[in-house]
Amino acid sequence: MKIDIPKYQQIAADIAAKIAYGEYPEGEKIYVRSSLVSQYGVSSETARRAVCVLADMKIVEITKGSGVLIKSRKLAADFINKFDSVSQMSDLKKRILKVMDQQIADSLELKSMISDLMYKTERFRSVNPFSPFEIKITENASYLGQTLSQCNFWHNTTATIIAIQRQDKMIISPGPYAVISAGDILHYVGDENCHERVRNCLYPNQ
Repeated sequence: MKIDIPKYQQIAADIAAKIAYGEYPEGEKIYVRSSLVSQYGVSSETARRAVCVLADMKIVEITKGSGVLIKSRKLAADFINKFDSVSQMSDLKKRILKVMDQQIADSLELKSMISDLMYKTERFRSVNPFSPFEIKITENASYLGQTLSQCNFWHNTTATIIAIQRQDKMIISPGPYAVISAGDILHYVGDENCHERVRNCLYPNQ
């Protein structure tokens, strides 16, 4: 939404300022209407409306031909003060609308980013339906020295061990006969709750 003060009002305010500052003294007859078109680059109708505004405010009096009689410097000053207040309000409205437009643009960008994140998250889940987890085997762990099969690891946790890191060695797809040893790091996949089940299985008292 664009807010602008009409051109004829701007011209009227400019002429009123010249009257208020004494450039056009009271009682003097001036011929401004014919020069407004070229001076401000406006149509004759716009120039006529600018002069009519001043006449309506009793600042000038329109005489025959194109001349106007300067009537009141005080009323010209009053008009300028009111015009300045309107201009300030208009500028404030423009600033508010600019901020609102920016907020709308930012909201749309944020919405787009969230949608993109959700789309990529869903794609990641479709390719990687299980999240990888890991847990370190300490001396306090249950089933030390037993195989995965003996402790019914999958049955108790529904987690699948994909690798065992043992010191500087990584054992990939260890299988059911892999032995659980202190110092091992188990890497496994499963649903979002499987990590808690694995922890409860290996460390039931913690």
